[in-house]
Amino acid sequence: MHEEIHIQSEYITLGQFIKLANIFESGGIVKAFLQDEGAVVNHEREHRRGRKLYPGDIVEIEGAGTFIVGRES
Repeated sequence: MHEEIHIQSEYITLGQFIKLANIFESGGIVKAFLQDEGAVVNHEREHRRGRKLYPGDIVEIEGAGTFIVGRES
């Protein structure tokens, strides 16, 4: 089951998305997690916090689940 996280803008960075989804408590933890483990974005491993995500992108965070970027209407 994928959880859909809605954004209001055209895109959101991976670091901002992870914070918006309340997966980790702080931005520092997000930064460390992405440097060490990374996330899977559209089936590719990603370590950049600044990676732009657009509606329809799929983000997999090990231990937290799979999330879809959605557009808030």
